[in-house]
Amino acid sequence: MAPPYQIRADHDARTIVVHQAYSPAIADAALRAGRFVAPFSFHRMTWIKPSFLWLMHRSNWARKPGQERILAVRITREGWEEALSRAVLTTADPAAVARAAVHVQWDPERSVRGAALNHYSIQVGISRHLIRTFNDEWIVGLTDVTPQVHKAATLIRSGRAAKAQGLFPAERAYPLSPALETLLCPPG
Repeated sequence: MAPPYQIRADHDARTIVVHQAYSPAIADAALRAGRFVAPFSFHRMTWIKPSFLWLMHRSNWARKPGQERILAVRITREGWEEALSRAVLTTADPAAVARAAVHVQWDPERSVRGAALNHYSIQVGISRHLIRTFNDEWIVGLTDVTPQVHKAATLIRSGRAAKAQGLFPAERAYPLSPALETLLCPPG
């Protein structure tokens, strides 16, 4: 049984993949530039999610308006851990949350069919005060995974969920330092 609060992600020794859903205009511009550019907004928080299935639930497999394109955003582990070290849980004191450069919330992880599971998936909100650093220094690459998402969704709808899982990224536990674990993981 998985621990209730554990980051599961596609990662290697240098990088971690987070997922985001965007409109075609934002995704196309970002893919051309290899970074986020207009019409992406640098004036609001952007939420990054290591869990592929959580984002599939959130975006309805890339079918929600404004979330029709799914990008796998590969960032440096150094940047990821810097973000985590500056995070405040969204359940903290509202004044602390308002001042934080990074927000963290834990939501129930999702099954292939979208059911809530008994462990949690991390969502990391990068505020407008840190978003340029995220974009200019942490991003290593962007990949449009929308075709895989559509293919997987079709397989799931036709009763072939096991085959669809072969299209998902390989996510495994991301190691956290004891200090980050204490900061990010609610007690219990």
